Amino acid sequence: MKVLLIEDDHGISLALRQALSTVYELTFAHNGLDGIKKATSRSGEYDIILLDLNLPDMHGLEVCKRLREYGIDTPILILTADSAVLRKITLLDAGADDYLTKPFSLGELKARIRVLDRRAGAIKEMTSQHITVHDLTINGVTRMAERAGKMIKLRRKEFAMLECLMQNAGSVVTREILSNHAWPNTDDPWTNTIDVHIKYLRDKIDRPFDTPLIKTVHGLGYKLEAPRAVANNINKGVQHE
Repeated sequence: MKVLLIEDDHGISLALRQALSTVYELTFAHNGLDGIKKATSRSGEYDIILLDLNLPDMHGLEVCKRLREYGIDTPILILTADSAVLRKITLLDAGADDYLTKPFSLGELKARIRVLDRRAGAIKEMTSQHITVHDLTINGVTRMAERAGKMIKLRRKEFAMLECLMQNAGSVVTREILSNHAWPNTDDPWTNTIDVHIKYLRDKIDRPFDTPLIKTVHGLGYKLEAPRAVANNINKGVQHE
């Protein structure tokens, strides 16, 4: 497994090199710009990115945002000394997959890396095919959506949530299920974060089109379903056959 460590503390870098180099192929970057350059280079096909927040040239949060904007979908594990819940929410919203609060044990770090690697592999396998509901299709390989012939670019968490809704089309999906799908390994309730990302999805998936697909089921969660007229036509066709 290839791991990119973006960390300016040479002591931590040395400790991680000694602990991880026998298992992982490590590449080091000691500031944000160098980390972005290595992560986006043609040779920078990493399995995991370990990202410290306190970098000398820019905040790690900005590094994370830029990587996602550049289309880098490599799992990002944030290393932070801040244990505040609001900070964690901000990190996850920026595109991070997980976080580890300093000081941490090397055993826990290795476990988090293994979990992210397994999940990345499972996502690739699970999303290897197209899913279509009404005139909306998602492509699990490109992580793009298309509706009525229009291509729609989604951020990683937006895609994960839409994928979960489409896999359960016609059924209510609770906020807890959406949270577990898009933000695994997180015990905190991300209710507000889920609602915000649903708004982002509606801005891209529903509002530019005549027929909304994402429904709010008050007190329960959300549901993605085809318009009633379309569903009725489908049912009539099945009955006729």
